[in-house]
Amino acid sequence: MEDSYSADSIQVLEGLEAVRKRPGMYLGDPHDGSALHHCIWEVVDNSVDEHLAGHTDSIDITLHSDNSLSVRDYGRGIPVGIHEDYGISAAEVIMTKLHAGGKFDNSSYKVSGGLHGVGVSAVNAVSEWMEMTIHRDGTIYFQRYEAGIPVEPLKEIGTCDDTGTMISFKPDLGIFTEVVEFDLEEVNTRVSETAFLNAGLKIKISDERSSEPHVVEHLYEGGLAEYVGQLNERREVLHAEVIKIRGEKEIEKGTVEVELALQWSDAFSESIRCYTNIIRNKDGGTHMSGLRTALTSSVNSYAKKKNLLKGDSLSGDDVREGLAAVVSVKHPDPSFSSQTKDKLVSSEVTGIVQTIVYDKLGEFFEENPSVAKQIVEKAVLASKAREAARKARDLTRRKGVLEGGGLPGKLADCQSRDPSECEVYLVEGDSAGGSAKTGRDRRIQAILPLRGKILNVERQKHNAAKVFQNQEIQTMIRALGAGVGNNTEEEGSFDTEKLRYNKIIIMTDADVDGAHIRTLMLTFIWRFMRPAIEKGHVYIAQPPLFQLSKGRVSKYAFTDEERDTILEELRGDNPNTKIGVQRYKGLGEMNPEQLWETTMNPETRTMLKVTVKDAEDSDRMFEILMGDDVPDRRAFIEKHAKEVTNLDI
Repeated sequence: MEDSYSADSIQVLEGLEAVRKRPGMYLGDPHDGSALHHCIWEVVDNSVDEHLAGHTDSIDITLHSDNSLSVRDYGRGIPVGIHEDYGISAAEVIMTKLHAGGKFDNSSYKVSGGLHGVGVSAVNAVSEWMEMTIHRDGTIYFQRYEAGIPVEPLKEIGTCDDTGTMISFKPDLGIFTEVVEFDLEEVNTRVSETAFLNAGLKIKISDERSSEPHVVEHLYEGGLAEYVGQLNERREVLHAEVIKIRGEKEIEKGTVEVELALQWSDAFSESIRCYTNIIRNKDGGTHMSGLRTALTSSVNSYAKKKNLLKGDSLSGDDVREGLAAVVSVKHPDPSFSSQTKDKLVSSEVTGIVQTIVYDKLGEFFEENPSVAKQIVEKAVLASKAREAARKARDLTRRKGVLEGGGLPGKLADCQSRDPSECEVYLVEGDSAGGSAKTGRDRRIQAILPLRGKILNVERQKHNAAKVFQNQEIQTMIRALGAGVGNNTEEEGSFDTEKLRYNKIIIMTDADVDGAHIRTLMLTFIWRFMRPAIEKGHVYIAQPPLFQLSKGRVSKYAFTDEERDTILEELRGDNPNTKIGVQRYKGLGEMNPEQLWETTMNPETRTMLKVTVKDAEDSDRMFEILMGDDVPDRRAFIEKHAKEVTNLDI
């Protein structure tokens, strides 16, 4: 019988049922942890809104041992009166109705982060249970919900001398199935941002999940300037004073307020963070566009006026190299590209930010000529380095490297010409390369052996010519066929559309040398082929650490714990059986059949996908681990040394 598509096929998901059915539309991906943590921010942002309205200067966040979480503020308390349209308490309306809240008429809240009104009700929908405790008008009110449904009406449970709201919830593990625990580090990072953006607001985090409860407090009187100072904490700054800019403009629905803090350092990358109504917009938006345009025009204007430029105007990339900046916009009615508010799209903000920054930065340059000169000189150096890199890339292209002028002789290519099904293994050494070439699926798997440790490009950022002249790097560029360079506006830069293989798989030995070579490869890809990582094309192979044999039976273990489990399994009832255990130090120790079976067979292999949650943090990590700053690296190693559980040297 054919499927019928009729009026009976149309489903109407009412209210919170829609959120439970499609949580990704409201909170982000329920599988990778983003939606789980977004639940926290929807609740916390409501408390921050009370701070913005001038009613609380303290927020408490508690992570409980049962993996529930509580957020307590000391604001006005959610209204408890009966809502005339629904006949239930206003608090219950807020907790159970999408697009309900006190943030739409701009009178209760001048600005608000949780503007769409689906926040706390969406969290309620995806929670196993949620409890709301309100302190208001001398009375304590309480209501519990399960899967978003009230267990009973709002009730009075006591008296009080203070005011405020506490929301407690436990995520429904039927919805959050993979990442099921709150990450303290992620919570702490986001909370520190919120505290920086709200000078004078104290946010306390208490983690009760371990035997010794952990408490962290965030309170920053310096606000955005202190935030920028932290971003540049381990860098050599060009000017000690952080540049602070403020301005506002009236629009039809109220006032748009703009606040920025800027400071240049000797770094080779930029770090710009954008916020709207205290919400991080990780994809930027119109405030980022306005800032970038103003920076480029104001620095060029000053440089030309003071005859500090001998050639062409400085590009935006030149001006922003080494810049750490935080831009915070408060808007009475912002528009975002999605419910998760990753990108601001309110068009009027571009011109507002651009005008304020251009005018104020111009004033600062005139009043601080020595600082302005240092900033211009830094940009000029960046321009010269970029021109040198372009010439080196052009020279490499003329030699045929960037034009795909013949594939490298080392490459054992696959038979298929459909990039979507093809993959290339970047393999350490000819020995492992030989096993991989023999054991692979020749139709879809290509093998590119690389000799030894490739160039550490992190230490050659100002010498692009040396990078492009390196033989192993030229080999990689030619094999992948997609160009090189992260500036997508420049001809010859890396273009994933031209990539010859859908998967770039780094396969190195499971020892310290192998890990170092893998890191060098990742550093090169990050610095010169970043879209490959950002668009999910880069993977790390996971070869086994052990082979365990008993008679004709062989099994492989990828961790020490797995080895111990297999040992017990093979010994069975006789603990005295001496099982054969081989520790693989290198890929070359495996014959082609073993390498295929354990590491290369798409049906059975395990691979790690290289992802980027925060590009700025990743950028900083490459600086620390692969750059020239030895004290920086030593501090990182000392901090994380205790986390190492299996060091094989």
